Amino acid sequence: MTALTQDRAPSDLDRRIADAKAAEAARTGQVVKAPADAKGYKQGSRVLMDLIGMPLGGGILGYALDHWLGTSPWLLLTLLVLSIAAAFRNIYKISKERVE
Repeated sequence: MTALTQDRAPSDLDRRIADAKAAEAARTGQVVKAPADAKGYKQGSRVLMDLIGMPLGGGILGYALDHWLGTSPWLLLTLLVLSIAAAFRNIYKISKERVE
């Protein structure tokens, strides 16, 4: 029995148990927990979407309102500046969150 325990290190056993659990979860359709660093990727995606989406949305909305109301370019500039400020405020909030 000692020869059997010497052939397999505890790390090998842990790896095999984790592989078996992952295979069982895939077979039964259960969701496997994301790794701990996935929250960092989520935060990065939120920052990217804020940097791209908010100014783009503010610009489109400002352009449409300027076109409709005939106030070119004032609403476009105002909404663009406000959306950029809101994006940076959200990024500041995201940066204060703790990645666990």
